[in-house]
Amino acid sequence: MLKQVSPLVLVVAVSACSTPIDRRQANGNFEYVEAGTSAPLVIPEGLDTPRFSKEFEIPQAGAKSNAEFVGEKLDIRPPLQVLPMAEGTHVEEGSDNIKVVVESIDNSVDLKQEIFSTVKGYLQKQGYGIVSEDYDKGAIETDWIETEQVLDSSWFGSDKVYQLRQRFRFDVEVRPHGRTGNLVINLIDHEEHYDGSELPVLLSGEDKRRYTIDMLNSAVAYMSLKREQMIKANRIKQSLGIDMSLHQGGDSESYWVADAPFKRTWDRLRIVLPELGLEVVDMDSSKGLFYVNLNDNSGFWSSLWGDNKLALKEGSYRLLLQESAANKEQTEIRLHDVADQPLANETVEAVYQNLADLMREDRKVR
Repeated sequence: MLKQVSPLVLVVAVSACSTPIDRRQANGNFEYVEAGTSAPLVIPEGLDTPRFSKEFEIPQAGAKSNAEFVGEKLDIRPPLQVLPMAEGTHVEEGSDNIKVVVESIDNSVDLKQEIFSTVKGYLQKQGYGIVSEDYDKGAIETDWIETEQVLDSSWFGSDKVYQLRQRFRFDVEVRPHGRTGNLVINLIDHEEHYDGSELPVLLSGEDKRRYTIDMLNSAVAYMSLKREQMIKANRIKQSLGIDMSLHQGGDSESYWVADAPFKRTWDRLRIVLPELGLEVVDMDSSKGLFYVNLNDNSGFWSSLWGDNKLALKEGSYRLLLQESAANKEQTEIRLHDVADQPLANETVEAVYQNLADLMREDRKVR
C-alpha cells in the first residue's frame, strides 16, 4: 500500500541519512584503523635528517585510556554540561555517575522527603514507570525509558525505526544533621535497536556520563521549579501577620505569646523591632536573644508606623524568645533590662499593644 507522504517529509527523509550512531562519529572512513603503524622515514646514508615540525604531533594516549575506542567506536561529541539550576544545589562528578549536592532551603521541610518526592514527581510527570522504590535506602529504579526515531521512511511497507531503551537508578542520601543531601544517578541498563534488531553497543564511561547528565539536568530542572514554588509559598506565609496575646503574670513575670513557631516569630521580630524604634545591636538565634537599644530616633519611627509612643525609657534591653512548653507552635517573648532582669509587668503590658499591632500586620510579598 502506498503511503501518503508530504513533500516536506520526503525532503527530510532524503536529507536525514545519518543515524544516532553516525552522528557520534567523525566524517570520512576508518581505514587507518586496519592500516597499523606506518614505518618511520628511512634517510639514505650521506643525507641529513630533515627537521620535523611537532605542531601536528598526536600525543601518546594516557595509561587509563581504553585502546578499544578508536575509529567507529570513538565518540567525538563534546561532553554535556551539568546544570545545577535548582536553588541550593551544586555538582560533584564521578567517573560513571553524577552527584548533585542538595542543601536544605526550609528547616521545616524534611530534606530526604523533599528530594525523594521530587524525583518521583519528575518521573511521573514524564510518564516514566518506576520498577522499585525504597525510601529507607533512598533508592528509586525506573522501568525501561524508550525513545524512538524514524530513520528510514519507506513509501511501501513499514518504517525503519531506531529505538533507545534505558533504565536509571536514583539514590538519595542525606547526612545525619539533615541540612545537606546527595542525589546520585546511575545508568543501569542500556539497549539500542534498529528495525527490530538489537545493536551491539559498547558504552564508555563518557557515554554513561552523557546519558546520566541528560537525565539529571531534566530532573534538577524539575526540582528548580518545585523549589521556586516552595520559596514563593514561604514568602507568602512569612508575609502573613502573627497573632499575639498577653500573659499577665500578676505576682510573676508578664510576657507576650506569639501564635507562631520560633523561627517565624524570630524572622518577624527582625523586621518589627526597628519599626518600633528599637535598634537591634546584636542577636543570637541559638539563645533566642535580641540586644536592642531605644534612643531619640524612636520618635521618627513612631511618626511613620503609629501615633502611640513606646512606653519605654531610653536605654538598652533584651528580648528573650523561647518555644512555649504548652504548644510548640507558639513562642514566648520576654522583655528584660540590660542586666537581664524582668521589667515591671506594667511596662511589659503597656508595650504589648504597639508590638501586637505590627506583628499582626500582613506584609506585601516581594
